[in-house]
Amino acid sequence: MNTKNMGFNTICTHHGEIKDEQFKGAISPIYMSTSYAFEGVDVKRYPRYFNTPNQEALSKKIAKLEKGESSLIFGSGMAAISTTLFAFLQKGDHIVLQRTLYGGTANLINEEFKKHGIEFSYVDAQTPEGFKQKIQPNTKVIYIETPSNPLLTIIDIKSIADLAKENNIVTIIDNTFASPVNQNPILFGIDIVIHSATKYLGGHSDILAGAVISSEKNIDQIFQVAKNFGGSLSDFTVWMLERSIKTLGIRVQRQNKNALKLAKWLKKHEDIARVYYPGLKSHPDHEIAKKQMTGYGGMLSFELKEGIDASKFQKELKLIKSSMSLAGVESTILSPTLTSHALLTEEERNLQGIKDGLLRLSVGIEEKEDLMQDIQQAIEKVKVPELEH
Repeated sequence: MNTKNMGFNTICTHHGEIKDEQFKGAISPIYMSTSYAFEGVDVKRYPRYFNTPNQEALSKKIAKLEKGESSLIFGSGMAAISTTLFAFLQKGDHIVLQRTLYGGTANLINEEFKKHGIEFSYVDAQTPEGFKQKIQPNTKVIYIETPSNPLLTIIDIKSIADLAKENNIVTIIDNTFASPVNQNPILFGIDIVIHSATKYLGGHSDILAGAVISSEKNIDQIFQVAKNFGGSLSDFTVWMLERSIKTLGIRVQRQNKNALKLAKWLKKHEDIARVYYPGLKSHPDHEIAKKQMTGYGGMLSFELKEGIDASKFQKELKLIKSSMSLAGVESTILSPTLTSHALLTEEERNLQGIKDGLLRLSVGIEEKEDLMQDIQQAIEKVKVPELEH
Protein backbone atom coordinates (compact mmCIF):
# COMPACT_ATOMS: atom_id res chain seq x y z
CA MET A 1 0.00 0.00 0.00
CA ASN A 2 1.23 3.52 -0.82
CA THR A 3 1.75 5.22 2.56
CA LYS A 4 2.66 8.61 1.08
CA ASN A 5 -0.89 9.96 1.11
CA MET A 6 -2.20 8.24 4.24
CA GLY A 7 -4.68 10.25 6.30
CA PHE A 8 -3.64 11.55 9.72
CA ASN A 9 -5.50 8.98 11.82
CA THR A 10 -4.25 6.17 9.60
CA ILE A 11 -0.68 7.33 10.16
CA CYS A 12 -1.34 7.48 13.91
CA THR A 13 -2.65 3.93 13.88
CA HIS A 14 -0.40 2.12 11.44
CA HIS A 15 2.73 3.96 10.34
CA GLY A 16 5.95 3.00 12.11
CA GLU A 17 4.50 -0.01 13.91
CA ILE A 18 6.51 -3.20 14.39
CA LYS A 19 4.96 -6.27 12.80
CA ASP A 20 4.61 -9.25 15.12
CA GLU A 21 5.88 -11.85 12.68
CA GLN A 22 6.00 -14.66 15.25
CA PHE A 23 2.53 -14.55 16.81
CA LYS A 24 0.68 -12.15 14.45
CA GLY A 25 -0.45 -9.86 17.28
CA ALA A 26 -2.35 -6.71 16.34
CA ILE A 27 0.02 -4.32 18.13
CA SER A 28 3.76 -3.77 18.21
CA PRO A 29 5.68 -6.17 20.46
CA ILE A 30 7.99 -4.65 23.09
CA TYR A 31 11.70 -5.31 22.82
CA MET A 32 12.93 -4.68 26.36
CA SER A 33 16.51 -5.81 25.88
CA THR A 34 19.28 -3.35 26.73
CA SER A 35 21.90 -5.62 25.17
CA TYR A 36 22.07 -6.59 21.48
CA ALA A 37 24.51 -8.50 19.26
CA PHE A 38 27.33 -6.53 17.66
CA GLU A 39 28.75 -9.14 15.27
CA GLY A 40 27.08 -10.13 12.02
CA VAL A 41 24.38 -7.42 12.27
CA ASP A 42 23.54 -4.43 10.09
CA VAL A 43 22.86 -2.11 13.06
CA LYS A 44 24.63 -2.11 16.41
CA ARG A 45 21.69 -1.41 18.70
CA TYR A 46 21.97 0.23 22.12
CA PRO A 47 19.26 2.16 24.02
CA ARG A 48 21.43 5.26 24.50
CA TYR A 49 21.94 5.40 20.73
CA PHE A 50 18.17 5.84 20.17
CA ASN A 51 18.01 2.81 17.87
CA THR A 52 16.32 -0.06 19.68
CA PRO A 53 13.51 -1.59 17.59
CA ASN A 54 10.78 0.29 19.46
CA GLN A 55 12.66 3.59 19.49
CA GLU A 56 13.40 3.37 15.79
CA ALA A 57 9.83 2.46 14.81
CA LEU A 58 8.18 5.19 16.89
CA SER A 59 10.59 7.80 15.54
CA LYS A 60 9.34 7.01 12.04
CA LYS A 61 5.72 7.53 13.11
CA ILE A 62 6.42 10.89 14.78
CA ALA A 63 8.48 12.12 11.83
CA LYS A 64 5.65 11.20 9.47
CA LEU A 65 3.08 13.07 11.58
CA GLU A 66 5.18 16.25 11.52
CA LYS A 67 6.10 15.99 7.82
CA GLY A 68 9.79 15.58 8.66
CA GLU A 69 12.45 13.22 7.35
CA SER A 70 13.58 11.87 10.70
CA SER A 71 13.14 12.23 14.45
CA LEU A 72 14.54 11.32 17.85
CA ILE A 73 12.56 10.60 21.01
CA PHE A 74 13.86 11.65 24.42
CA GLY A 75 13.24 11.04 28.10
CA SER A 76 11.51 14.42 28.51
CA GLY A 77 10.60 17.56 26.64
CA MET A 78 13.42 19.44 28.36
CA ALA A 79 15.89 16.74 27.31
CA ALA A 80 14.76 17.28 23.72
CA ILE A 81 15.02 21.07 24.02
CA SER A 82 18.39 21.23 25.77
CA THR A 83 20.02 18.60 23.54
CA THR A 84 18.82 20.31 20.37
CA LEU A 85 19.97 23.76 21.46
CA PHE A 86 23.42 22.55 22.47
CA ALA A 87 23.72 20.71 19.16
CA PHE A 88 23.52 24.01 17.28
CA LEU A 89 25.07 26.47 19.74
CA GLN A 90 28.51 26.77 21.27
CA LYS A 91 30.55 29.36 23.14
CA GLY A 92 30.41 32.73 21.36
CA ASP A 93 27.19 31.98 19.46
CA HIS A 94 23.97 33.94 19.81
CA ILE A 95 20.30 32.89 19.87
CA VAL A 96 17.15 35.00 19.44
CA LEU A 97 14.06 33.88 21.39
CA GLN A 98 10.55 35.16 21.87
CA ARG A 99 9.81 36.55 25.32
CA THR A 100 6.73 34.40 26.00
CA LEU A 101 8.28 30.97 26.49
CA TYR A 102 7.63 27.93 28.64
CA GLY A 103 9.23 28.65 32.03
CA GLY A 104 11.52 25.61 31.89
CA THR A 105 12.96 26.72 28.55
CA ALA A 106 13.50 30.28 29.75
CA ASN A 107 15.17 28.98 32.92
CA LEU A 108 17.51 26.79 30.83
CA ILE A 109 18.50 29.81 28.74
CA ASN A 110 18.91 32.20 31.67
CA GLU A 111 20.95 29.84 33.85
CA GLU A 112 22.85 27.42 31.63
CA PHE A 113 23.70 29.54 28.60
CA LYS A 114 25.57 32.08 30.69
CA LYS A 115 27.74 29.27 32.08
CA HIS A 116 28.58 28.11 28.55
CA GLY A 117 29.24 31.53 27.07
CA ILE A 118 26.24 31.46 24.73
CA GLU A 119 24.67 34.87 24.14
CA PHE A 120 20.91 35.36 23.90
CA SER A 121 18.32 38.05 23.22
CA TYR A 122 14.60 38.02 23.94
CA VAL A 123 12.11 39.60 21.55
CA ASP A 124 9.25 41.58 23.10
CA ALA A 125 7.63 42.75 19.85
CA GLN A 126 6.99 39.27 18.48
CA THR A 127 6.83 40.33 14.84
CA PRO A 128 9.30 39.53 12.04
CA GLU A 129 10.66 43.07 12.42
CA GLY A 130 11.08 42.53 16.16
CA PHE A 131 13.11 39.37 15.54
CA LYS A 132 15.12 41.04 12.77
CA GLN A 133 16.23 43.81 15.13
CA LYS A 134 17.74 41.26 17.52
CA ILE A 135 19.78 39.36 14.92
CA GLN A 136 23.55 39.76 15.34
CA PRO A 137 26.49 38.61 13.19
CA ASN A 138 26.96 35.60 15.51
CA THR A 139 23.25 34.63 15.63
CA LYS A 140 22.93 30.92 14.86
CA VAL A 141 19.39 30.04 16.04
CA ILE A 142 15.93 31.59 16.27
CA TYR A 143 13.69 29.80 18.77
CA ILE A 144 9.92 30.25 18.93
CA GLU A 145 6.93 28.66 20.65
CA THR A 146 3.47 29.11 19.16
CA PRO A 147 0.90 28.99 20.65
CA SER A 148 2.94 30.00 23.68
CA ASN A 149 2.65 28.80 27.26
CA PRO A 150 0.58 30.14 29.04
CA LEU A 151 -0.77 33.21 27.22
CA LEU A 152 -1.40 31.54 23.85
CA THR A 153 0.43 34.21 21.87
CA ILE A 154 0.84 33.42 18.18
CA ILE A 155 3.86 34.07 15.97
CA ASP A 156 3.78 34.09 12.18
CA ILE A 157 5.75 30.91 11.50
CA LYS A 158 6.42 31.42 7.78
CA SER A 159 7.66 34.98 8.28
CA ILE A 160 10.14 33.84 10.93
CA ALA A 161 11.29 30.93 8.76
CA ASP A 162 11.80 33.24 5.78
CA LEU A 163 13.72 35.75 7.89
CA ALA A 164 15.99 33.02 9.23
CA LYS A 165 16.72 31.60 5.78
CA GLU A 166 17.70 35.06 4.53
CA ASN A 167 20.28 35.21 7.32
CA ASN A 168 21.43 31.56 7.28
CA ILE A 169 19.96 30.93 10.75
CA VAL A 170 18.49 27.65 12.04
CA THR A 171 14.86 27.85 13.23
CA ILE A 172 13.51 25.77 16.11
CA ILE A 173 9.89 25.70 17.27
CA ASP A 174 8.22 24.21 20.31
CA ASN A 175 5.01 22.83 18.79
CA THR A 176 3.72 21.18 21.98
CA PHE A 177 0.57 23.28 22.47
CA ALA A 178 -0.57 22.89 18.87
CA SER A 179 0.35 19.21 18.38
CA PRO A 180 0.81 17.78 14.86
CA VAL A 181 -2.98 17.67 14.57
CA ASN A 182 -3.30 21.45 14.45
CA GLN A 183 0.01 22.67 13.06
CA ASN A 184 2.93 21.37 10.99
CA PRO A 185 5.69 24.02 11.14
CA ILE A 186 8.00 22.21 8.71
CA LEU A 187 5.47 22.95 5.95
CA PHE A 188 6.01 26.66 6.69
CA GLY A 189 9.79 26.42 6.45
CA ILE A 190 10.82 25.74 10.06
CA ASP A 191 13.94 23.58 10.36
CA ILE A 192 13.38 21.75 13.65
CA VAL A 193 10.18 20.91 15.56
CA ILE A 194 10.20 19.98 19.24
CA HIS A 195 7.49 18.39 21.37
CA SER A 196 7.08 17.65 25.00
CA ALA A 197 5.59 14.25 24.15
CA THR A 198 4.41 14.07 27.74
CA LYS A 199 1.58 16.31 26.60
CA TYR A 200 -0.64 15.72 23.53
CA LEU A 201 1.42 12.93 21.97
CA GLY A 202 1.12 10.99 25.23
CA GLY A 203 -2.23 12.44 26.18
CA HIS A 204 -3.01 10.32 29.24
CA SER A 205 -0.89 11.94 31.98
CA ASP A 206 1.10 8.75 32.50
CA ILE A 207 4.39 9.09 30.61
CA LEU A 208 7.31 11.52 30.36
CA ALA A 209 8.89 11.98 26.92
CA GLY A 210 10.15 14.42 24.30
CA ALA A 211 10.57 14.42 20.54
CA VAL A 212 12.57 16.30 17.90
CA ILE A 213 11.70 16.21 14.19
CA SER A 214 13.75 17.58 11.30
CA SER A 215 15.80 16.66 8.24
CA GLU A 216 18.08 13.62 8.41
CA LYS A 217 21.09 15.96 8.40
CA ASN A 218 19.86 17.97 11.39
CA ILE A 219 18.77 14.89 13.33
CA ASP A 220 22.23 13.38 12.85
CA GLN A 221 23.79 16.55 14.27
CA ILE A 222 21.45 16.39 17.27
CA PHE A 223 22.19 12.68 17.71
CA GLN A 224 25.92 13.37 18.05
CA VAL A 225 25.15 15.40 21.18
CA ALA A 226 22.24 13.25 22.35
CA LYS A 227 24.32 10.07 22.63
CA ASN A 228 26.61 11.92 25.05
CA PHE A 229 23.86 13.59 27.08
CA GLY A 230 22.08 10.26 27.62
CA GLY A 231 18.49 11.47 27.39
CA SER A 232 17.05 8.37 25.75
CA LEU A 233 13.71 6.79 26.58
CA SER A 234 12.99 3.33 27.98
CA ASP A 235 11.37 0.92 25.56
CA PHE A 236 8.34 0.36 27.78
CA THR A 237 7.61 4.10 27.72
CA VAL A 238 8.26 4.13 23.97
CA TRP A 239 5.67 1.39 23.57
CA MET A 240 3.16 3.32 25.72
CA LEU A 241 3.77 6.45 23.66
CA GLU A 242 3.11 4.56 20.43
CA ARG A 243 -0.14 3.24 21.91
CA SER A 244 -1.16 6.76 22.92
CA ILE A 245 -0.41 8.31 19.53
CA LYS A 246 -2.90 5.93 17.90
CA THR A 247 -5.71 8.08 19.34
CA LEU A 248 -3.94 11.45 18.97
CA GLY A 249 -6.16 12.71 16.15
CA ILE A 250 -9.51 11.90 17.69
CA ARG A 251 -8.43 13.12 21.15
CA VAL A 252 -7.15 16.50 19.99
CA GLN A 253 -10.06 17.12 17.64
CA ARG A 254 -12.44 16.69 20.59
CA GLN A 255 -10.26 18.93 22.77
CA ASN A 256 -10.25 21.58 20.03
CA LYS A 257 -14.05 21.66 19.97
CA ASN A 258 -14.40 21.72 23.75
CA ALA A 259 -11.81 24.48 24.19
CA LEU A 260 -13.40 26.74 21.57
CA LYS A 261 -16.84 26.35 23.17
CA LEU A 262 -15.43 27.03 26.65
CA ALA A 263 -13.44 30.04 25.47
CA LYS A 264 -16.53 31.61 23.90
CA TRP A 265 -18.54 30.92 27.05
CA LEU A 266 -15.87 32.35 29.36
CA LYS A 267 -15.49 35.41 27.13
CA LYS A 268 -19.15 36.30 27.81
CA HIS A 269 -19.06 35.37 31.51
CA GLU A 270 -19.61 38.28 33.87
CA ASP A 271 -17.03 37.02 36.36
CA ILE A 272 -14.19 36.47 33.88
CA ALA A 273 -11.92 39.46 33.24
CA ARG A 274 -9.98 38.13 30.27
CA VAL A 275 -9.67 35.02 28.11
CA TYR A 276 -6.62 34.00 26.09
CA TYR A 277 -7.46 31.64 23.20
CA PRO A 278 -6.34 32.00 19.56
CA GLY A 279 -9.64 30.64 18.29
CA LEU A 280 -11.47 33.74 19.52
CA LYS A 281 -11.89 36.49 16.95
CA SER A 282 -11.01 38.95 19.71
CA HIS A 283 -7.57 37.38 20.14
CA PRO A 284 -4.98 39.84 18.72
CA ASP A 285 -3.29 37.06 16.75
CA HIS A 286 -6.42 35.28 15.56
CA GLU A 287 -5.85 35.96 11.86
CA ILE A 288 -2.29 34.60 12.03
CA ALA A 289 -3.50 31.51 13.88
CA LYS A 290 -6.23 31.03 11.29
CA LYS A 291 -3.62 31.09 8.54
CA GLN A 292 -1.24 28.49 10.02
CA MET A 293 -3.40 26.28 12.26
CA THR A 294 -6.07 23.78 11.27
CA GLY A 295 -7.47 23.80 14.82
CA TYR A 296 -6.84 26.11 17.76
CA GLY A 297 -5.90 23.53 20.38
CA GLY A 298 -7.15 22.44 23.76
CA MET A 299 -5.30 25.05 25.83
CA LEU A 300 -6.66 28.36 27.09
CA SER A 301 -5.96 30.77 29.91
CA PHE A 302 -8.19 33.22 31.73
CA GLU A 303 -8.24 35.74 34.56
CA LEU A 304 -11.01 35.95 37.11
CA LYS A 305 -12.45 39.35 37.88
CA GLU A 306 -11.09 41.24 40.86
CA GLY A 307 -12.50 40.00 44.13
CA ILE A 308 -12.59 36.34 43.10
CA ASP A 309 -9.67 34.46 44.66
CA ALA A 310 -8.01 32.27 42.03
CA SER A 311 -6.57 29.87 44.59
CA LYS A 312 -9.91 29.36 46.37
CA PHE A 313 -11.63 28.96 42.99
CA GLN A 314 -9.35 26.08 42.04
CA LYS A 315 -9.99 24.32 45.35
CA GLU A 316 -13.74 24.41 44.74
CA LEU A 317 -13.57 22.68 41.35
CA LYS A 318 -14.98 19.15 41.48
CA LEU A 319 -14.43 17.81 37.98
CA ILE A 320 -11.51 19.86 36.68
CA LYS A 321 -8.36 18.76 38.47
CA SER A 322 -5.96 21.29 39.95
CA SER A 323 -2.88 19.63 38.56
CA MET A 324 0.48 20.27 36.93
CA SER A 325 1.21 19.40 33.31
CA LEU A 326 -1.42 19.42 30.57
CA ALA A 327 -3.03 17.80 27.52
CA GLY A 328 -4.48 14.72 29.20
CA VAL A 329 -7.93 13.41 28.34
CA GLU A 330 -9.02 14.87 31.69
CA SER A 331 -9.33 18.64 32.13
CA THR A 332 -6.76 20.23 34.44
CA ILE A 333 -6.08 23.73 35.71
CA LEU A 334 -3.11 25.45 37.32
CA SER A 335 -1.55 28.75 38.27
CA PRO A 336 1.51 29.39 36.03
CA THR A 337 3.00 31.58 38.75
CA LEU A 338 3.17 28.60 41.11
CA THR A 339 4.04 25.88 38.58
CA SER A 340 5.16 26.14 34.95
CA HIS A 341 6.72 29.60 35.40
CA ALA A 342 7.65 29.41 39.09
CA LEU A 343 11.38 29.31 38.23
CA LEU A 344 11.14 32.79 36.71
CA THR A 345 11.43 35.89 38.84
CA GLU A 346 8.39 38.12 39.38
CA GLU A 347 9.98 40.67 37.06
CA GLU A 348 10.46 38.06 34.32
CA ARG A 349 6.85 36.91 34.66
CA ASN A 350 5.62 40.50 34.47
CA LEU A 351 7.60 41.00 31.26
CA GLN A 352 5.66 38.08 29.78
CA GLY A 353 2.34 39.44 31.06
CA ILE A 354 1.81 36.57 33.51
CA LYS A 355 -0.23 37.81 36.46
CA ASP A 356 -0.64 35.99 39.76
CA GLY A 357 -4.36 35.56 39.07
CA LEU A 358 -3.85 33.95 35.67
CA LEU A 359 -5.18 30.39 35.35
CA ARG A 360 -4.21 27.96 32.59
CA LEU A 361 -6.89 25.45 31.62
CA SER A 362 -6.07 22.28 29.73
CA VAL A 363 -9.39 21.19 28.26
CA GLY A 364 -10.05 17.45 28.15
CA ILE A 365 -12.54 15.28 26.31
CA GLU A 366 -15.38 15.48 28.86
CA GLU A 367 -18.79 16.86 27.94
CA LYS A 368 -18.40 20.64 27.63
CA GLU A 369 -21.62 21.27 29.58
CA ASP A 370 -20.17 19.43 32.59
CA LEU A 371 -17.01 21.54 32.46
CA MET A 372 -19.03 24.76 32.28
CA GLN A 373 -21.17 23.67 35.21
CA ASP A 374 -18.06 22.89 37.27
CA ILE A 375 -16.53 26.30 36.60
CA GLN A 376 -19.83 28.03 37.39
CA GLN A 377 -20.36 26.30 40.73
CA ALA A 378 -16.77 27.05 41.79
CA ILE A 379 -17.16 30.74 40.98
CA GLU A 380 -20.42 30.95 42.90
CA LYS A 381 -18.81 29.43 45.99
CA VAL A 382 -15.92 31.90 46.16
CA LYS A 383 -17.48 35.01 44.66
CA VAL A 384 -17.50 37.88 47.14
CA PRO A 385 -21.09 39.20 47.40
CA GLU A 386 -21.60 42.93 46.90
CA LEU A 387 -22.25 44.86 50.09
CA GLU A 388 -25.88 45.63 50.60
CA HIS A 389 -26.73 49.32 50.68
